[in-house]
Amino acid sequence: MTEFGVDVSAEDIIDTLGFFDDWEDRYKYIIDLGKELPALPESARTEQNLVRGCQSQVWLDSSLKQGKMYFGADSDAFIVKGLLAIVLAAYNGKTPTEVNAFDIDAYFNDLSLLSHLSSTRGNGLKSMVERIQAEATEAL
Repeated sequence: MTEFGVDVSAEDIIDTLGFFDDWEDRYKYIIDLGKELPALPESARTEQNLVRGCQSQVWLDSSLKQGKMYFGADSDAFIVKGLLAIVLAAYNGKTPTEVNAFDIDAYFNDLSLLSHLSSTRGNGLKSMVERIQAEATEAL
């Protein structure tokens, strides 16, 4: 099982996306990343774990193990699962302080991501990030 953020880092994703010349290939790669995302158990698909502000249904579960944060996530949309994988690559396996210090805007900028998403997808992506940062702040 691939652990995004542990086995696949944000830098890995930036490097790999840089190989593709056009956004059609990049979208395919993002969707493939989503297919590698471990399924969230049905027990974690709760109202409490539902992320508000997303166009699709998105569930986010977090845990703190030995001072590091780990997130599980799932969605009913393939592209969103890929976006979740990109976000988890940035945050999984980091301390709550590192999660809050990570410059997610620079990461998205390096990926040229937000300019290639619809405004509703972009807002949903921001909602996912805000939820993760809130979980990290709570863990502090």
